[in-house]
Amino acid sequence: MKGLFITLEGPDGSGKSTIIKLISDYLRNKGIDFIVTREPGGTQIGEEIRHIVLDEKNINMGRETEALLYAASRAQHIHEKIRPSLEEGKLVICDRFLLSSLAYQGVGRGLGIKEVKAINDFGIKGLNPDLILFFHIDPEVTLSRKFLEDSPDRLEREGNEFHKKVYEGYMELLKLYPENIKIIDATKTIEEVLEESIQKIEELLTKKGE
Repeated sequence: MKGLFITLEGPDGSGKSTIIKLISDYLRNKGIDFIVTREPGGTQIGEEIRHIVLDEKNINMGRETEALLYAASRAQHIHEKIRPSLEEGKLVICDRFLLSSLAYQGVGRGLGIKEVKAINDFGIKGLNPDLILFFHIDPEVTLSRKFLEDSPDRLEREGNEFHKKVYEGYMELLKLYPENIKIIDATKTIEEVLEESIQKIEELLTKKGE
C-alpha cells in the first residue's frame, strides 16, 4: 500500500476533533493529498451504525452487540474508504480506530482485550495504523468539558467510573501495543498540542521518503 494511515486516540473530549481540523489545514497548505474520516462512521453504512450505537435511547443494547456494531462499522470503513484511499497513495487521518474498541468495549465493558481484538481482526485483515497519536489527559477533566460544550451521547453519559476504566484500559494498551504509538500531552495549549502532533507526522513522512 502506498499511502499512510494515521489515527488519533484518547478519552472523550481530549481535543482530537479540534487538532484534526488544524492538521488538515497544515496538510492542505503543504499540498499533501489526504482524507479525514472518523469512527464509528466514515461511510454511509458506518454513519448509520454510529447513530444506532451512540443513540442515548438505546439503553438496552448489550455489551456484545455494541462491540460487534463497532467492528462492523470498522470493517465497512476499511473496505469502502480507508484501504482504497491508501492504495491511491493518500494520507488517511482517522478520528479513532481499533484502540478505542479495545479500551471502551474490551476494558470499559469488561469483554476482554483479546476477545474484542479477535472480532475486529476478521474485518481489519491486517491493516494497522502507521502512526497512532494518543492524546493523554485525565478523563474526568475532558468529560466535564464535553458536558459543557455538547449534548453527550450514550457512551459519554456512562459516568466517571466507566470512563476511568476506559482510561485505565488505554494505559494498559499503551504497554501492550507500543508500536507506532506516540503520546501527546493533551493538557498543553492547542498550539503546543498541534506542534507536537505535526512533528510526529512530519517524522513519519520523512521516514517514508527515505
